[in-house]
Amino acid sequence: MKRLTQYFFKGLLIVVPLALTLFVLYTLFVRIDSLLGMERTGLGLLVVVAATTAIGFFASHFVTRHLFVLVDRLFARLPLVKMLYGAIRDLVGAFVGDRRSFDKPVLVEIVPGSEARVIGFLTRDELDQFGLRDHVAVYLPQSYNFAGNLLVVPRERVTRLAGDSARTMAFVVSGGVST
Repeated sequence: MKRLTQYFFKGLLIVVPLALTLFVLYTLFVRIDSLLGMERTGLGLLVVVAATTAIGFFASHFVTRHLFVLVDRLFARLPLVKMLYGAIRDLVGAFVGDRRSFDKPVLVEIVPGSEARVIGFLTRDELDQFGLRDHVAVYLPQSYNFAGNLLVVPRERVTRLAGDSARTMAFVVSGGVST
């Protein structure tokens, strides 16, 4: 019974964010289309993309940047909201923006002396706060999954990869199928 409960919660971790995102996007597209009296035209998609771009534009300028900082601080203080908002903000920020975390693809030797390697992304160059001065943090995304593992490995077992991090992520997530 304990294992079934664990599977249920792991399933929730996968299904809820995905379903919620799809539901919100679908509802947004449909509502905008219906408000404009143009059901099933796809205009809602264009409006959402344009609005998101406009918000990014305004958030980048000095006058409105302070408003977005205030909203960010408010969301970061509200109980329950701060947990959800913070996790989503950090996840999105890991892939886009100035604080991208998955922009340093690396090759990691898991077993010393073995020819097998895994591809991951260097997320922390230093782990001094944990007393691990000669270690780094490497995130290993899983193929065909929205999950991954964080490994702490000795620095000498990590080799930087040349190439674009987005292509490397696509390669790993696709199980090596993406070119």
